[in-house]
Amino acid sequence: MTKLSVICGKASEDLGKKLARKTKANLVKSDVRIFPDGESKITLKGTISKKKSIVVQSIYPPVDTNLVQALSLISKAKETSSEVIVVIPYMGYARQDKEFLPGEIVTMKVLAKLFKGAGASKLIAVDIHSLIGLRYFTIKSKNVSAVPDLAAYFKKLSLKNPLIVSPDQGGKERAREFAKEMGIEYIALQKKRDRKTGKVQIKTKKADVMGRDLILVDDMISTGGSIVNATKFLKKEKCKRVFVACTHALLMNNAEKKIRKSGVARIISANTIPGKTSIVDVSNTIAKAIV
Repeated sequence: MTKLSVICGKASEDLGKKLARKTKANLVKSDVRIFPDGESKITLKGTISKKKSIVVQSIYPPVDTNLVQALSLISKAKETSSEVIVVIPYMGYARQDKEFLPGEIVTMKVLAKLFKGAGASKLIAVDIHSLIGLRYFTIKSKNVSAVPDLAAYFKKLSLKNPLIVSPDQGGKERAREFAKEMGIEYIALQKKRDRKTGKVQIKTKKADVMGRDLILVDDMISTGGSIVNATKFLKKEKCKRVFVACTHALLMNNAEKKIRKSGVARIISANTIPGKTSIVDVSNTIAKAIV
């Protein structure tokens, strides 16, 4: 029997298979049946290692369903393996990492207890929305970045005087890291909100973007509002093409269509969430973190 097995949840089948190949592990697949009331019935197919198992399951919509499936997989793995490493490519609930208003539940604190209780020995996340969430884990936890993999993809494209752009100041460090990987410049757009009307305006210098191919960088895209607003502004500033690079492409509520309509040439994302745009593989980055 192999000393390592990869148990891939239904939400991360392709990434799980790639990770199993990279780590030379025995692959254990999940067969999931969803009952009319929404309950998940999971059956594993394959042999679980007695020494170490890696459970791979993203927690994207339906978030609660994929979370319960992840916990179930961990619990089953722990029945056989002495060590269970959990890989959550996309960590749902990561935005609920602190009490913003009185009475709010810090759900990431709950998740930390659930993962440990289910039997996780270590947790690895990819570009988690906030590192604050990992502080609640009492087991070993690590965040890895998909930026080098995404940057490597864009290096292969024929771009005209490319520039990395963060849609807001909050993503400045990510843009800096992306630009460093590509050996090019970056800027972070500034937003100014009118206190009377609530309208948000974006500001930057025309000379920064005129005639250049731009790569809008973000950690995740949900509804795409920030990307759409940034793209419309940049197009008015006479830029050339606009590409979007993100780790997690949730693309809710017809977001992809809205983003393309705003003038974006292509959306490129990592395979932390499967989809049409998820063409950048992060399995090698995850495999390195496991070792």
